[in-house]
Formats: sequence, structure tokens, C-alpha cells
Amino acid sequence: MTVMTDRQQMTTEEFENLARIGAREVKGLRLEFIDGKLGVKAMPDGDHGRIVQWLLRICLQSRPELFLHPGQGVKVEEYRTGRAIPDAVLAPADAFVGQGDWVAPESILMAVEVTSWDSDTTRRDRQEKPRAYAETGIPVYLLVDRAKGEISVHSEPNGVRYVTVRTLAFGQDVELPDPVGITLQTEVLKDWTR
Repeated sequence: MTVMTDRQQMTTEEFENLARIGAREVKGLRLEFIDGKLGVKAMPDGDHGRIVQWLLRICLQSRPELFLHPGQGVKVEEYRTGRAIPDAVLAPADAFVGQGDWVAPESILMAVEVTSWDSDTTRRDRQEKPRAYAETGIPVYLLVDRAKGEISVHSEPNGVRYVTVRTLAFGQDVELPDPVGITLQTEVLKDWTR
């Protein structure tokens, strides 16, 4: 009997080449590389896209010096060997100019994920990504969990995990801690879930 061990499937450079070729050859293909493993990010549905638009508008109104960058590839994990595509990241408008497909995370104030209806959402959005973003030092991770009808705000990364996680049901006001400093009125999210 052969026992498989957890090992990296490829190098970061091999992944970046594969992701570049895949995006060019297959419209809409979005690949991620977390914990040394290749993953495919689901195409967003209309409600998913509307939630990102809603959040973008709130961020622009509340913090006009910042921009919510949808779908920006980010170097993640402790040694920046992972590659994730958050649904959006909050950072200064010009933070990523000249950086290419996968940007350094230092200027990111918040990473945002909106759950999809695919089978690996629990593993990816609720387990792997919070850990990867915390290891990277991104101050806030916002998870809009459509399946559960709630928002989780992860903050105070310690290099391994987020120390504080606050989860509230859709309909409640959600305060995003500093350095974000925005309050979300989430009643409308009930309209964009199944």
C-alpha cells in the first residue's frame, strides 16, 4: 500500500506559468495555489458579483482614498509562495501599479471572499484562505458567507491565524476594525442569497 504525503504539487514559478497559460487559453479560468496545492476558483454568479459591487460602493463612499480591487492576484502565506485570488482587496488606488499578475500584500488592508456554491467552499474560504491571509499579515479578512447567511470579520493576524473572529447574521450592522474603519449595513445581503 502506498501512502501519499502532503507535498507541494509544483513550484510557485511553475504555477504562475500554468495560471498565465490557463487564463489565456480558457476564458474565465482562475487558478489559485495555496498550501502547495493547485485549486480552481469558481466563476462568480450574478448575486456574488452584486455583493462585490455593493461592497465596492460602500468602500468608495466611506474611504475615497482607497479602492476595492476585484479579482486581484495576491502573493500569500508565510513565505509568499502561495497565490490567491480574493474576490476583492481593499488598498490604495495605485497600490498595485507595475506589479504584474501577483501583487505584494503589504498595502492590502482587507481581503474579501464571497462564498460560492461549489463543493470546496468550506475548505477554501473558511479554512485555507483565512490562514493564508493571516500568515501574510493582511489586517482584515471579510467573509460574506451566503450559505450561512452571515458575515465573519477576521482581524488581528498573528502570523499563524486571526486572533479575533466576529460573526454576525445578515441584517446586523458589521463594523470593520481599523485599519479599515467602515460599518456595513447588511440587511440587503438577504436579497442576494438563495
